[in-house]
Amino acid sequence: MAGVLVGAIILGGLSDKYGRRALLIWSYLQMAVCGICTTFSPNYLSYCVFRFLCGMALSGIGLNTTALIVEWVPTNVRTITGTLAGYSYTVGQLLLAGLAYGIRDWRWLQLSVSLPFFLYFLYSWWFPESARWLVLSGKPAKAVSQMKRVGMFNGRKEEAEKITLETLKADMMKEMACGNSTYTVFDLVRTRTVRRISFAVSFVWFSTSFAYYGLAMDLQKFGVSIYLIQVIFGAVDFPAKLVSTTCMIYIGRRVTQFFSLFLGGLAILANIFVPAELQTLRTSFAVFGKGCLAASFSCVFLYTTELYPTVIRQSGLGLGSTMARIGGIVAPLVKMLGEFYPFLPLVIYGSAPIISGLLVYFLPETVNKPLPDTIEEVEEGKESPVKEEKKEIVPLQTMKANPVREVV
Repeated sequence: MAGVLVGAIILGGLSDKYGRRALLIWSYLQMAVCGICTTFSPNYLSYCVFRFLCGMALSGIGLNTTALIVEWVPTNVRTITGTLAGYSYTVGQLLLAGLAYGIRDWRWLQLSVSLPFFLYFLYSWWFPESARWLVLSGKPAKAVSQMKRVGMFNGRKEEAEKITLETLKADMMKEMACGNSTYTVFDLVRTRTVRRISFAVSFVWFSTSFAYYGLAMDLQKFGVSIYLIQVIFGAVDFPAKLVSTTCMIYIGRRVTQFFSLFLGGLAILANIFVPAELQTLRTSFAVFGKGCLAASFSCVFLYTTELYPTVIRQSGLGLGSTMARIGGIVAPLVKMLGEFYPFLPLVIYGSAPIISGLLVYFLPETVNKPLPDTIEEVEEGKESPVKEEKKEIVPLQTMKANPVREVV
């Protein structure tokens, strides 16, 4: 947890500075090497050090994968694509349960989940860098090159050949003007609207992770096989994320985020009143709560990337991920309060997501809106018709009036 926290702080900021692709490639390599080193750890201290480094790499992978998806995929399918990426995480949970059941020696299990990252490292060199990030980093020529490459890959050779530095500059004049500016993590709290977003998003990330791990630790009381509960916890993500995706598309991010947190908190609080001998009912509430929190995670990843402008998007995601790790670290400490008041941990675990759900209503809705590129756009809270038309350039929507937008 501490490694993921540090990774979110460090790698999130570095990604805004050096690019999504570069940090993703590095994170894959770090995960592969440190995972194998963990396998052959000679003592507990070295094991902890390598697991810490694996946690850092995990942050880099999660943050940069999300950013590349959001910054390349068109607005109208962004929600579905983000959810499909979330399902990959769910499939990983199910595979882990099967591997752990078949490979009981922890060293062999660690090795089996680490080796595939060498394959990911090799094919990640093929990934295109975010054209949106390249433009805002003052590298328009490279952005043109990447858009041409994507256009050729998607069978839009004619449109790709028409993309030039001049057409890009004409379409993204305002964005390119911001390319020479320098941004830091302090920009997350420097202006009023972004500061409000940072505060609300931080508590949503914290409470979701905090409640999730509090729920997971309470499972040891249920008397259910750890392998079976892992499968159940993974399987519940499928309907949870399907409902979440549908709601995000047709109702909006804000409402979806609120209800996933509110219902998750209520499910945890409900177990306070269920007798310990009713294991099936307690497990059902726990699984339902986990599904709601999984839906919350699925929504907040996408919601966060849409709330922050490109120039500080990874820093904002890093802040959220950092708060989530703090929630995971604090969760076991709160559980210790159960030694004095058995019901108190569940009260705290359940109350946190409900409170954060209320804070969501201080955030703007982002469904079907183009991504903001600059802090000024977020502060203004609205876009002019000219800006609205230009904003679809980087998501690369199919709009026949412009070859830049037709490459996807």
